[in-house]
This record gives sequence, structure tokens and C-alpha cells, in this order.
Amino acid sequence: MTKVIAITGKGGTGKTAVAALLIRSLSKKGKFLLAVDADADTNLPETLGCEDVKTIGDAKEYLQAEITKPRPDNPDMNKESVLKSKVYEIIEEMPGYDLLVMGRPEGSGCYCYVNNLLRGIMDKLIINYDVVIIDAEAGLEHFSRKIIRDIDDLIVVTDASRRGFRTAERIHELVDELDSNVGRIHVIANKVTDANREKLVKLAEDLKLNMIGMIPLDPKIEEMDIKGIPLFEISDDSVAAIEIESIVQKLGV
Repeated sequence: MTKVIAITGKGGTGKTAVAALLIRSLSKKGKFLLAVDADADTNLPETLGCEDVKTIGDAKEYLQAEITKPRPDNPDMNKESVLKSKVYEIIEEMPGYDLLVMGRPEGSGCYCYVNNLLRGIMDKLIINYDVVIIDAEAGLEHFSRKIIRDIDDLIVVTDASRRGFRTAERIHELVDELDSNVGRIHVIANKVTDANREKLVKLAEDLKLNMIGMIPLDPKIEEMDIKGIPLFEISDDSVAAIEIESIVQKLGV
């Protein structure tokens, strides 16, 4: 049974870094893993050390153009097969995991038909993996489109601020309003210090948020970011990497 984990949170909280560290941890455990960058900003590939990746957005643009093009030579073109072949071309096979980048939102016109095809393709694709990790947009727009229908664990990453925790609370409410197929919702506090740890635990309790982890402020991550070093290369003794191992155990992956 495939386990689907999505990570969301407002910009600047370290959402993509958390996603990358989870991917690193699970790939080292030998899980057959699919990493999905569903954020239009497309920061995950760089964080993982991947460059010049193709996107699902490109494939959808291509198919949308094909749908509207007169095809007297081939009126029975199987559009699902065309899109499926494009999706499989786009998947990057990396050491320890596969990477699929969603890319930019749709352009002009209605993409409902293409999105419906893509849902079916994604349903068939993800069952081939042990775990799917999704670096999601903060707005959960792709959940409302339901390109990926079922999420086992939704992780909201927040910084060490009341505003960040309020954002986590609103995301929790939005998931309920969208009637999404989300199993459990968790919160990870990122960049935590000894000075604010107890206050953050209390804040999570007051807002009835399930705190699954508190990642300490890690100078190694800041240094790697400045130097452009992928987080996949972080050392095992990093305080952030150690906390991620604890989170993985709580997720039951």
C-alpha cells in the first residue's frame, strides 16, 4: 500500500527543506520513493540537487494544443496515452528516488479535460511506489483540483511564530472545507530554539494542532543554502536530520 505524504506551509517556513530532508531519510531506508514538486515556485529540484527538469505543466500545454488542433490524419488519437507517455518522459530517475515536477499553473483556456486525464494517470502511477512525498503549495489549490486524490498524512510546516501557527490552523480548516481525502494532519515547527520551544508546545496545544516534530535551528542548513549545496548532502549528525528521523518514525513509514 502506497503512503502519500504532503508537506505544505506558508513561504519562508522551510517547507521545501523539510520535504527534501524527508526524501533523503526515506531514500536512505531503501523505500521506493516518488518525490512530487507541486509548488509553482519549483524549488524542490534545486534543494535536492537536480537541474533542468521538465514539468507536467509542459506536458499539459502540449496536450491542450493537440486537443484543439484539427487532426484529419489521426482523428482517433488516444489522448490519455499521449499524456501518459509525456508524464513518464518527465519523471527524473535519481539515486534513491524518482522526481516528478508539476510546474506552472494552467494557462488560458479550460484544462478540465486534461486534468481529468492526469488524475487517472497519477492514480496508476503512485501505486508503483512505497511512498510519495509531495512538496505542496501553501494554498492547497492542487488539492481542490484533486490531481492527487488521496493524502494519508498532511504536514503543515510553520516557523516559530504565533502567525505561523495561525496559518497552520487555517490550512487545517481549509482542508475540511474542501472535503479533501486527507487522513491525518500534523504540524512541524521549524527553526526552533531552546528559548521558544516550550511556548510553541503550549501554542500547538491551545490551537489543538498535532505537533509531530520540532526541528531545531540548524546552522548547517543555512550554510548549505548560502553555498548552494543540496540538502541531500547534509551530514547525519545535523540536528535537523536527527529530528527528521524521529518524525519518520512517528509517521510510521
